[in-house]
Amino acid sequence: MAEVKASLFCGVVAAVLSSAVFAFVEDLDDTFKDTRVNDIWLVDFYAPWCGYCKKLEPVWHDVGVELKTSGSPVRVGKMDATAYSGMASEFGVRGYPTIKLLKGDLAYNYKGPRTKDDIVEFANRVAGPAVRALPSKQMFEHMLKRHDVLFVYVGGESPLKEKYNDVASELIVYTYFFSAPEEVFPESVTLPELPAVVVFKDGGYFTYDEYEDASLSSWVNKERFQGYLQIDGFTLYELGETGKLVAIAVIDEKDPKEESGRYKEHFQFGHMDGNDYINSLIMGEVTVPSVIILNTSNEQYFLPSEPIETMEQLVQFINGVLNGSAQAYGGDGFIQRIKRVAFDARSTIMSVFRSSPLLGCFLFGLPLGVISLMCYGICTAESDDGSDDIDAHKREGLTDEEEEEEEECQRTPELEGPDEDEEDEAGEKDPDEKKTD
Repeated sequence: MAEVKASLFCGVVAAVLSSAVFAFVEDLDDTFKDTRVNDIWLVDFYAPWCGYCKKLEPVWHDVGVELKTSGSPVRVGKMDATAYSGMASEFGVRGYPTIKLLKGDLAYNYKGPRTKDDIVEFANRVAGPAVRALPSKQMFEHMLKRHDVLFVYVGGESPLKEKYNDVASELIVYTYFFSAPEEVFPESVTLPELPAVVVFKDGGYFTYDEYEDASLSSWVNKERFQGYLQIDGFTLYELGETGKLVAIAVIDEKDPKEESGRYKEHFQFGHMDGNDYINSLIMGEVTVPSVIILNTSNEQYFLPSEPIETMEQLVQFINGVLNGSAQAYGGDGFIQRIKRVAFDARSTIMSVFRSSPLLGCFLFGLPLGVISLMCYGICTAESDDGSDDIDAHKREGLTDEEEEEEEECQRTPELEGPDEDEEDEAGEKDPDEKKTD
């Protein structure tokens, strides 16, 4: 009896804890539009049948727990976009899952990795003010150590500050923006004039020049990346929005070869561990280590004609890409798109057969067998119909008398009259018999 009570008690406690965890993520319905105005919401728009949505579900509950227990003002919810399609389309949901942070009249899309830490960091960054203050040297040094790229506005009220605030409201989904007095900077930082926008990264700093760097928004979008960084699929997607050519050193992080170390030491753009992602991107095979330059605007790529072993060869290769002498591969033309579809289909089939050969045979062998039987039946039916059509064409060329003769010839012996010999015998009958008759 005591064991039964203990098990019941444990079940109740587990149910309470489970409900408490799930309470951190609220299920939203069509009344959300009217009740959301006064709060900051992080919402997952999902579809019940979506495999990626199901994979995100446990991560999403962890995000809800983290934000709730840390005292964040962000409320976490989820909405079935198929049940409330009108509201989902109103928020601009075009795929599943879609993560948005709703702050007043603004909606910010999350496009980063679907991990708890990355989503929580995004929510805390966007939920706060677009521009944060750095009032002291200690705060500036702390933020400089914490962030790889740091944008800071220096100066008083000005048109440049208004532009900076607008850019911060737009691009806060990617990075932090700060403002500070000139006194917080170390003596080594010298600014030509005030007001100014400065970015600190790669152990140095760069100042925005509105006459040479075009718009402030495009300058920030280009400078928000380190000079040399680890690149994955999400980072490559974001780099495509900068309009820059993306130069990647394809290396093996676990390979201690001297060539890999040389690439990572001298190549100041980006590196990618392994060549799997690049192989699928260019539909080919890239040796490791190697260098590749991608043009994300038109999906072209450039490969060196020979292995790069010195800085001079690397500079020569990059200059060849810039002046147009290097050969471009790939692209986004019609033929290339067809190749992409065929490559993706082949990759999907091969991955299925590698993971489960029996399942692959069932999924692809059964339809092929059914199609083969259907084709055989169609071909057989056409051949029979063809012979009937030939007979019909033959008969169309015959006259009525010829058709009657043909029918007489095809008549069976049981239906025919006596043959000629029988007629002769009948013709030799006795005349007396005829008279008698």
